[in-house]
Amino acid sequence: MRSLRRTVPLVVLSCLVLAGCSSSGAHSGGGAGKNGASAAAGSAVPVGSGGTIPVGAGPQTKYTVQQQPPAGSCHYRHTKDGEPLPDRKCTPGATSPAVTQANLAQTICRKGGYTKGIRPPVSITGLEKKLNAASYGYTGSLSDAEYDHDISLQLGGSPNDARNLWIEPADPGHKSGGGINNKKDPVETKLHTAVCSGKVTLAAAQKAIATDWTTALQSLGLG
Repeated sequence: MRSLRRTVPLVVLSCLVLAGCSSSGAHSGGGAGKNGASAAAGSAVPVGSGGTIPVGAGPQTKYTVQQQPPAGSCHYRHTKDGEPLPDRKCTPGATSPAVTQANLAQTICRKGGYTKGIRPPVSITGLEKKLNAASYGYTGSLSDAEYDHDISLQLGGSPNDARNLWIEPADPGHKSGGGINNKKDPVETKLHTAVCSGKVTLAAAQKAIATDWTTALQSLGLG
């Protein structure tokens, strides 16, 4: 997923940060909370002990700005090579109930594409990106960071669930000001191809990338 950026009036951002913009900034999934009701900031649910990935609200006809975890409450993990990984408690990933193993041909694998019609607009994600940067304590250039779906839309990730979105820093060695070019993106595409060709199941691909995108292909025998 490519980063979506937009200049946001300071007064609007202040409202969201200080007041949470309660009804208009409900947590996970397009105006609904993680389980269909509004949720408080910072209450993102981690993957359970059994490894279950949360299910989000899925695509919405109208998206609203999702309340993010409190500033400084999320912490990046890194591989030995320095690649960034999301905080498992803040960003465990969230799947869309609209995408199942049974309807792949009608959803993520359909001809003509799927993600464009369900992607939240920049007016929503631009605000969320700035708020999530505060959640993760990210202070680098926003133009070099991707506001990324942990489980990508092409793998049936929930489009606007706060548990499935994080501000992903640039890869190690990335030139500042060079824009977005993350190594996670081609991994998502390879997993999508594997799912649509029947090499791996949707659930397996979702679990692999939510666990660690840097090892997802190898863990499924695709590396």
